[in-house]
Amino acid sequence: MKFNGTTDYIAANDLQIAVNAAIALEKPLLIKGEPGTGKTMLAHEIAKALELELYTWHIKSTTKAQQGLYEYDAVSRLRDAQLSDNKVHDIANYIVKGKLWEAFEADKKVVLLIDEIDKADIEFPNDLLLELDKMEFYCYELQRSIQAKNRPIVIITSNNEKELPDAFLRRCFFHYISFPDRNTLEKIVEIHYPDLENELIQEAMIQFEQLRNRQGLKKKPSTSELLDWIKLLMVNGINAEGLRQEAQQNKVPLIGAIIKNEQDLALIEQKYR
Repeated sequence: MKFNGTTDYIAANDLQIAVNAAIALEKPLLIKGEPGTGKTMLAHEIAKALELELYTWHIKSTTKAQQGLYEYDAVSRLRDAQLSDNKVHDIANYIVKGKLWEAFEADKKVVLLIDEIDKADIEFPNDLLLELDKMEFYCYELQRSIQAKNRPIVIITSNNEKELPDAFLRRCFFHYISFPDRNTLEKIVEIHYPDLENELIQEAMIQFEQLRNRQGLKKKPSTSELLDWIKLLMVNGINAEGLRQEAQQNKVPLIGAIIKNEQDLALIEQKYR
């Protein structure tokens, strides 16, 4: 079971090594990197490449670790008791399985994505230490332990909004996805827009890199924003010559696809004055 990237996802050699090391060690793979560098998509492509089912747990600021295991629906049970429903006598009818439970009980190995773990409370990672390490947890309502039939491949993404606890980090294999170099960026664009003329790609790359390398930017534009911008250029019929003409007038067409806050926009406009 080895990951070598896919036709739809350009995985650098060091990323491939990290994925395969995590699989071999049977440890969660913690992926960090700038937003838009393909962290979430990586889990989807691993599942596709290895022909495994994907379970996705999107983390929000209000998410609790317990929700990934299970939740006991006491309200529904009380309602059913008031209606004299026979199923009220079996508490299992009121256990709502979380993504970890679903992944644990799968008959085959699966990929489990815990997406943007740093959005949750600082204690969230610590609350999953045993579950991710031993691949089991205890359901008190059913009075039994839930163990993984097959240890899932766990991919955890983080945008580095919060520092993660040391005890959690020790249990993971870590990899940082660096922003792609020019050659890799071109390959990514070609995958998404195979019929795009090379001249437009080259001119778009030049202007994109000039914007990204501008000193003082609060948020540097990402790979996904480059792809959005190129798509809009195509939709609006702007070719390489059109891009050059705009640049001569100190303009970047459809800049809202690349620059995402007013401070950075003001900084770019200041450069062109």
